[in-house]
Formats: sequence, structure tokens, C-alpha cells
Amino acid sequence: MVHAEPETAPTASHALATVDHEEKGAAQEGHGDPEIKDLGWNEHVDQVPAPLVGGMSNEDLWVLVRRFDKQMYHVKAIPYPVDGDLDLNIADDEEFSPDKLRSNLERLYMTVILGLMGFGTHIVRLRSWKEARRTSAFCAVYFIAWALDFLVPIFFTTLIVLIVYPPSRNFLFPPAPMAMVDSKGGVKKPKAGVLGSHDTATGAPETHKGEAAEQEASNFVNSFASIALSSAAGKSHAGNDEEHSDAIDSAVPDPTTIATQAAVAKDSSASGAPTKKHDKTKQPMEQAMWEKMRPAMHMLSSISDGWERFANALSPTAPFPQNRYRLRLAALLVPAVCIGTIVTSYLFVKLSTFIFGVAFFTDPLLWNAAHWLNTNFPNWQKLLELRNTILRGVPTNAQLTLTLLRIGEANKAPLPPPPRSDQPPPTRATSQISADELPMDVDQKDVNAAIHPDRSQLHREAKADAEAAKKPKHGSRLLAFFKGTTKTTVQAALGADHLKADLGSVHAKNRLGVLPRPSEEKEQGPVDFKGRHRGKKGHLYVSTGNFAPGTDVPTVFFTSTEAKGPDDVKPVFSVPVAEIQEIKKVGGLGWKTKLVVGWAMDREVADGITIVDREGHSYTVTAIPLRDELFNRLVAMGGQRWVSW
Repeated sequence: MVHAEPETAPTASHALATVDHEEKGAAQEGHGDPEIKDLGWNEHVDQVPAPLVGGMSNEDLWVLVRRFDKQMYHVKAIPYPVDGDLDLNIADDEEFSPDKLRSNLERLYMTVILGLMGFGTHIVRLRSWKEARRTSAFCAVYFIAWALDFLVPIFFTTLIVLIVYPPSRNFLFPPAPMAMVDSKGGVKKPKAGVLGSHDTATGAPETHKGEAAEQEASNFVNSFASIALSSAAGKSHAGNDEEHSDAIDSAVPDPTTIATQAAVAKDSSASGAPTKKHDKTKQPMEQAMWEKMRPAMHMLSSISDGWERFANALSPTAPFPQNRYRLRLAALLVPAVCIGTIVTSYLFVKLSTFIFGVAFFTDPLLWNAAHWLNTNFPNWQKLLELRNTILRGVPTNAQLTLTLLRIGEANKAPLPPPPRSDQPPPTRATSQISADELPMDVDQKDVNAAIHPDRSQLHREAKADAEAAKKPKHGSRLLAFFKGTTKTTVQAALGADHLKADLGSVHAKNRLGVLPRPSEEKEQGPVDFKGRHRGKKGHLYVSTGNFAPGTDVPTVFFTSTEAKGPDDVKPVFSVPVAEIQEIKKVGGLGWKTKLVVGWAMDREVADGITIVDREGHSYTVTAIPLRDELFNRLVAMGGQRWVSW
């Protein structure tokens, strides 16, 4: 990566990645070697140096990277300056896909919904009087301010203190595990039966930080899908499925067919229900729903982006400035305090009702004003967006993650991928909590009963599971039968791909190797990534010059043989990193096929990546076990300004 000076860097993210940081981690310390430094890509988590980035723990870093992998699918380079001086903003006309919609719903849960739930627990605790001293103080300040007609200044002054002085947040709103707080402000046993995480609604245990919240988000979306399918079956519309249409897709069942067929059967059995032939609303409604999906998904992204920007402004993460954004937000509230001291409650009501009347009865005037602005200042709406005004320079979590990844690339020390959880988390409390550590007025006995698993309950559940295992399960046998037949069908279809690939089938070539053996997933990265190009096995190298003869610029190239050195390289294709125009994650299987194949084979499907250079040449490498890690390196290496598509 080119070490540009901050004032000449493409974006603030590039500049922050290349400056000399005061607090350094392993990825920020220069090693004086032109070769890439491996910080533990194939090592156990305990062998990875800590911290990788100064100012944050490895667990916090891996939470960001893991969620970045789920959020980013497709990026394009743009030649013009970016909004807010940070790239990786979401394009206005981003592509819609079911995977991206699910990702945005999960992100909304982990940011906005969990945040609102945490805010709700604080309100419940204050109203419950279980924390008598704190509630008394809030109550006294409120009614004294009310009596003196000073509520507005007190409110905004409190906000300024919370923004500018972070320790005041824990003093005024002492934290408590969200899953332990009941509806009356007391202590309850978490829904998971044990307190294994502090920032989740269920308190479920986790192997690595953030995994419980991510699993909750996944189940949150699954619950909505289950309700929708159950409603359709009577106890969704089947979306347009535009994917590969050849033998393997017809060889596996469509998982959405069962629900839609059940809905059709229900309608047919209902008295007076219109048949498909007479139903003139089906096609228009389906078309209208699918047309609205993209703006709806973009709205979800914008809500999550705004929430993350405010969170990162209030609690900045290095290398972003620690005080600049907080002071900016506080400065905006100072006039509100001043105005609140001179505006009486009567004048406030009069002004509010006047503004409401103007907004209600001047609709034609407002539309004419908007038309004039659109004609004379086409981008006026963007200029007023938060990311271009009060939150300018404040990153979303994705932009923060990209900056952290760029730090590793700038120092030739790519950040190792997050650890994978191969074993289920232990059913035990994360740590012993003393009653004195909790702000609520509770005794240690109640706390212990809440945070630790109920042994008698665990025994009853184990006994029930053992008894259930002894009973004949016709449904499970039927499911196992279908799984076995599906597995046989998939194996036969995938086996036939080798013959089809030899005959020139492009789809068959792209599917070769989509089910890698466990041995093929080990010992990869940060330079060498196994994959296939047009069906042929090989290695994709991300080189800094040592494997690219005649050049000293970062280059990505594919070779069908493992390269031992510069003289041994015979690239099938090569693209300088600086010339990459577009990077897209792709799959060798359609989404329905991937779902069924993963279920039947009990193995992870290896997807691929497409790289497009500035001249429009496209190169696709499939069956890459570390596809997300490769994507992250390519996005972070160059000086491109990216936009999420």
C-alpha cells in the first residue's frame, strides 16, 4: 500500500492507516522486512499476539471483522471524492438480494434493537425504585427543574455532560447485564438459563465475544421467516429465483416450495377462494413487493449506519480522534441550553403549534421550494445528511473495520482472521458477580440463582432428552431418509460436474471444489489462497513483489502450480492491486442449492470471488475456503475509494 501523507491520501481512512500511531499493536510495529509478516493466520487464538491494534483488544477487533464479513458483498472503486471523507458508503442503487436483506436485518438487531432494549432496561430500573438513591436523585432534580421551569436546560446540560465526559455515563446509568433485569427492575434468571454474556437479550453463553448477539440476530430473522411461512401455510411469496438453471439445481428440492404449495392447498380448500387462473392480484402484488425491497433494505442500512456513527462519535476507537466528534456534538447542544433558559413553556407551546400549522397548511409552497432546490442545487439533500454535517468523519463499523484492516496492510502485517468456534460454548456463567457490583438492591443469593445454571433443571432436561431418544421418531426417520436420498442425489450431481467441466460447461467448472475437504482449509493465507480458476486447481497469491517478476507493486495473480519463488511463477492471470476496479463475492451454487447441499452434506460450501480491473477484464476464482479473508485483504491493500454495491 502506498504510504501517502494524510493531506494527500484518498480518504481519511487511508490517512489514519498510514500515520505513526502513539499506541501500537503487533500489526503497527514496523518489522523492516519487505516480506509479509504472518501474525498467526493459522495459529490457535492463544498464539496470536495481543493486541494486534493498539487501543483495542483482539476480541473487539474480531467482532468487527466477523460482522464486516457478513455485511460486505460487492464493492466498486469510484474516481470522485467520497461523502464524509470516508469510503465504503452504501450506494444509492445498491443491488438487492435475500442474503443482503438478511444481513441488514441481523445488523439492525445487533445495533439498534439491542441498544433500545438496553435503554429500556435503564428506564425500568429508574422507575422501579429498586435503586432508591439513584432514583431519588433523578426524581428530586426533575421536580426542582420543573418547579423552576428549567427542565429543558437541565436536560440538554445532562446530555452535554454525558457526551463530553464518558465516566459520567456509568455514574448516572450504572451498567447491569441486560438479560438479568426483569420487567420490575429486579433480578431474574436469563432466558438462556445461565448468564454467559452481558450484552444480549437472552444471556446465552459464547465461546468468543459477540457470538451470542450474532446468534440472537440470526434467530431473530429466522423467527420472522418462520412466522411468515407458517402464515402462508395457514397454521411468502416465493421470490423470483434467478440462478443457474441446469442439472444440479433441478436435482435438489426447492426449500420454498413446501410453504407455497401448502398456501395454495389452503386457498383451494377454502370456500369461495379464487383459483390461480382467476387471481388477478398475485402478479402485481409480487412485483410491487420486490420493487420495494431495495429501498426498504437501503433504509435499514441507513438506520444502522446512523446508529453506528453516533455510537462511534460518543465512544471513538483508535486510530480515529478521541475527542473531536464528542466536542462537536456537545457544541451543537450549547445553544439549546441557552435558548431553554429564556424560552418559557408558554412560548415553547406557541412556537411548536405555529410550526405544526405551517407544515400542515403550506404543502404546495413546500413542494415548490423543494422543486427549486432540486433544480438549482441537485445534491442539496446529500449536503444535509448527518455523515456530511455533524457526523462528518465519523465511521460506521464497516468503515472502522476497513481502516483497521488498512493499518495491517500499510505495515505489511495483515490482520489474522477471527477464530472459528468448533465447539459449543460451555453452559456456565462467564464470571462470578457480586451483589455489591450490581446497582440494584439485591442479595448475593438471588444473584447466584440468576447467573448460574439450575442444576435440577439441567438434570430434568437431560432426562427428558434421554427418554425422547428412546421413543420411536417416525418424523426423524422420514427426515433422515430424505436427507440420505438428497445427499446421494447431490453427490451424483457433483460427481457429474467433472465430466461436464471437461465438456466445457462453465457452471460445472465453477462448482468444482465447492465442498472442500477439512485438510484443504488449513495452512492458508495471508499470501497463498487455494482456489480454482475455470475449474482447475491452483493458488491465488496476493504478492508485494516477491512473486511478481519485473514489478515491485502489490499484485494478485493465479497460478495452477504452487509458487516456490519468482523463477517458479507461471501466472494464469495477474492484476496489480491498484488496477482493481471491482471486487464481488460470488457462489458456485445458487442460494437454494447451497442451502440444501449444506444441509444434506453437513459441510461448509466454499464460495468464490470475482475481480474486475480498470479495463473491464473479469477474473473469477471459485472454491476458496478463505474467501472472506481474501476479500478483506484486496479491499484494504490499494488506494481505491470504495462504495458498497
